[in-house]
Amino acid sequence: MSNLDDFYKYQAQTSPHPLALEISKAEGSYIYDIDNNAYLDFVAGVSANTLGHSNPKVIEAIKQQVDQYMHVMVYGEYIQQPAVALTKLLASELPAPLEATYLVNSGTEAIEGAIKLAKRATGRATVISAKNAYHGNTMGAMSVMGIESRKRAFRPLIPGVKFIEFNNPDELNQITHKTAAVILETIQGGAGFIQPQNDYLKKVRQRCDETGSLLILDEIQPGFGRTGKLFGFMNYGIVPDIVVMGKGMGGGMPVGAFTASHKLMNLLKDHPKQGHITTFGGHPVIAAACLATLKEVINSDLQEKTLEKEQLFRKLLIHPLINEIRGKGLMLALIMKNEEITNHLVMECMKHGLVLFWLLVETRAVRITPPLTISNDEIKQGCDIILKVLNQYNV
Repeated sequence: MSNLDDFYKYQAQTSPHPLALEISKAEGSYIYDIDNNAYLDFVAGVSANTLGHSNPKVIEAIKQQVDQYMHVMVYGEYIQQPAVALTKLLASELPAPLEATYLVNSGTEAIEGAIKLAKRATGRATVISAKNAYHGNTMGAMSVMGIESRKRAFRPLIPGVKFIEFNNPDELNQITHKTAAVILETIQGGAGFIQPQNDYLKKVRQRCDETGSLLILDEIQPGFGRTGKLFGFMNYGIVPDIVVMGKGMGGGMPVGAFTASHKLMNLLKDHPKQGHITTFGGHPVIAAACLATLKEVINSDLQEKTLEKEQLFRKLLIHPLINEIRGKGLMLALIMKNEEITNHLVMECMKHGLVLFWLLVETRAVRITPPLTISNDEIKQGCDIILKVLNQYNV
């Protein structure tokens, strides 16, 4: 029996026209509807399903933990092995001084915690973000969102936020001794998967060092192997003061985290005590899923294969209606000739059994962020569908 009517009647909607694909199951690189039609997934829950759908190692970790215990106490009071093991393994894979991780429930909550930590550490009020940036939808994260059309209806927001143009070193003089933090996406997501150019992040890092400002890098989309490294910033020769993560961290489970030095993170313990608190952050079942995901990413060849799969996409997706392919690894965006072609491609590919999606700001972009576990044959199958749809498009 279909839940379509109840979906529209009882579940709050996020847009006037949701895709409304009714799901029965998902496995590997495929999603299945209630009529058992298979859809090859080139989106991975918007970069969340790092190891594909229903990954056996993630499922087993969840089941084992459920059998032991679930929620027992608010975050930070009890010693729970999954959270301890996860944060210890993260510290071993991150460069110094990134060693202490605060586990929360989502990427946007991690952004909130990172901003609070920066203000607490510096005693300053000003935060600098990038134009066209997207960091989440809570009030703090929305305040550092560089998309006015998406936040105008919810003002007033947090004061003291300034915006600079990503990849423009001439605007770095806006970072001053009054700046608490600069928050940037390592690769701008909603703006069109824009990578830093000409050592831009190194220049930001240098300016932050000169002014005593903290550098926060948002790795919610690039993180966990999607760019060929565990975190995107590792491709650009810099280390942030605070790194924010989420999405692909949980293998399909809801999670977020921010990591900094012990010196910084300890500031949230006192003056005031419980400077940042959460009930369900570090949930043992979710931490177990995260741990299984992280182990698989770092102990397999998925990261290096990601770069090979990127090249396969770039080799196959050559078409007059595609202006360029942006991004790195399996964080790719097709930039079409215009928005109309983008909409046509996403909707028609769905009819042909391929899941694509849009980006928030760049209306010409088509998201390609499949699971890292996608096979070369599945990539070829999906690209064949894309080319077929584009060849049938009436210019």
